[in-house]
Amino acid sequence: MLAYDVVNTVVLIGILGLVVVAYSFRLVFRGRAQFDRVEKQGGSVLLGKGLMEMAYWALQPVARFLIFLKITPNQLSWASLVLGGMAGTALAYGYFGFGALFSTYSAFLDTLDGMVARATGVASDAGEVLDAAVDRYVEFFFLTGVILYYREMPTFQTVALLALVGSFMISYSTAKAEALHIPPPPGIMRRPERAFYLTLGAALSPIPMPWLDTLFNVALPVPGYPLIIACFVIAVLANISAIERLWTIGRMMREKEHAAEENLIAQESLSFVQNKSEDSGDEEYSPQTPRR
Repeated sequence: MLAYDVVNTVVLIGILGLVVVAYSFRLVFRGRAQFDRVEKQGGSVLLGKGLMEMAYWALQPVARFLIFLKITPNQLSWASLVLGGMAGTALAYGYFGFGALFSTYSAFLDTLDGMVARATGVASDAGEVLDAAVDRYVEFFFLTGVILYYREMPTFQTVALLALVGSFMISYSTAKAEALHIPPPPGIMRRPERAFYLTLGAALSPIPMPWLDTLFNVALPVPGYPLIIACFVIAVLANISAIERLWTIGRMMREKEHAAEENLIAQESLSFVQNKSEDSGDEEYSPQTPRR
């Protein structure tokens, strides 16, 4: 079974290599493939816009094929959830290659559901709610699988737990900003970045790294060093970004409340002046009219 796990890693690396080669030809002959969705979401130092454009470009034919088969966006979302659960289960048993494979398919379907919805004109707020909920559950399944696998290693388990809470706090800060009608603050370790690094870490984990066994003294068939390193990076950066986001949201809310108070004071002052002017209007007299 472990041999098949390594095969999955080789397959994923091979698919990525083919996509990179094909997109390189696209860049040479036709330039970048630009998409409104990518422009709106934007890239970051951890996941550049070029990689996102390449992924969207590679999935375009798949999206058209799914539309031809009359597959609905909601069906793709539910399939993404199932594959996410399978990824978490595989990781819990230490099959990191299978976990990476299922996680990749889940991420593809998560991207395709929005592409199909926009292309067929059925995008809706209800669909956005389902998509967001599926994202949270898929990420929970993945990191829970990691936590269960390292159940006898408290240090590694703690790293995975911190990655889990950081991931959810990033999503919470975004949802909180949107609920308060504030533009979500930019930051790192958003959902696409976390999915990319976690899947990459899982994909590289079946590769033997005996030089690290002595250092960490891990008594496991597959230590999964790349995956725990990815979890560590997410645990640190996601929590830092979440704290920064929440602080920014709090500052923006204070500024918004202060501006509202100033506007209210200005309106009350203007209303007072207008009322005073109206009250004194009856007593005004012309300079030519003598006083009595």
